[in-house]
Amino acid sequence: IVIPACGSAYYAGCAGKYTIEKLCRIPVTTELASELRYADPLIDGHTLLIVLSQSGETADTIAAIREAQSKGAYVLSIVNVVGSTIARISDDVIYTWAGPEIAVATTKGYTTQVSVLYLLALYLGEKRGCLSREEAAKLTDDLMILPQMVQRAIDLNPQIAQLAERYKNNPSLFFIGRNVDYAVCMEGSLKLKEISYIHSEAYAAGELKHGTISHIEPGIPVITVATQANVLAKTISNMEEVKARGGMIIAVCRKGTVFAENSVDLTLEIDADLDDMLVPLPTVCALQLIAYYTSVLRGIDPDKPRNLAKAVTTE
Repeated sequence: IVIPACGSAYYAGCAGKYTIEKLCRIPVTTELASELRYADPLIDGHTLLIVLSQSGETADTIAAIREAQSKGAYVLSIVNVVGSTIARISDDVIYTWAGPEIAVATTKGYTTQVSVLYLLALYLGEKRGCLSREEAAKLTDDLMILPQMVQRAIDLNPQIAQLAERYKNNPSLFFIGRNVDYAVCMEGSLKLKEISYIHSEAYAAGELKHGTISHIEPGIPVITVATQANVLAKTISNMEEVKARGGMIIAVCRKGTVFAENSVDLTLEIDADLDDMLVPLPTVCALQLIAYYTSVLRGIDPDKPRNLAKAVTTE
């Protein structure tokens, strides 16, 4: 399976990759559509292309589809806009039915794309015999309560606004996380920089020591997403490396996560009774709110960031 996309849709694909591989045991690669179209990709008639686009009119993604189709790939698109170009030229389409998204920076477009990828992974996993009916039913039940879990994340509003007030004037921030938390970090970082104009970068937490840690100095904020139980200890170790160098740690974690004394400056808890695979959805909503409040506090219209368009129809 190859998932080509651009911007937030690409980061949704990165989150979906982990779930599809885990539940279906099929290799998945996520590709930037603008790169795939020129890469002479290793795609043939045995390749499933899962295309993500909110508008369905993204020029680079359309070109990537045509390149893949010329090599025999089967194209399934996940789009929001009914009758859009990508929906029409694909072999099959799943609509996200998110409704019109007014803001330039996508929010619900991203979360519905990830939700559909999860549903697809559940379906394929059960059909391939990689997932029992009982396991699929439990994960489906978790999907059904996602709206409540997202609402809980939104209910953290006062704390998120305080966080934005505290760090709104920093010239740069970092996001770190592992596994699917890293995918969430990339989307959170993009949201922050595109609507608040603060420089921000997301890194896989284990990559810090491979160069990036040289940028950590006293007072620099590092938002650490730590919701995945299987890599929590490793992520905490990376947090402690940052703290030892004077960085300010904002931990975004599941409710009840315990950290060493004085190792975290601020904690943003995600109160979600969900499987680890599904926690990224309420988590990303909290990161979107951080970007929103930071933008508003800096006097910027978060719906209309400069230099950006809702549908990128040029190369």
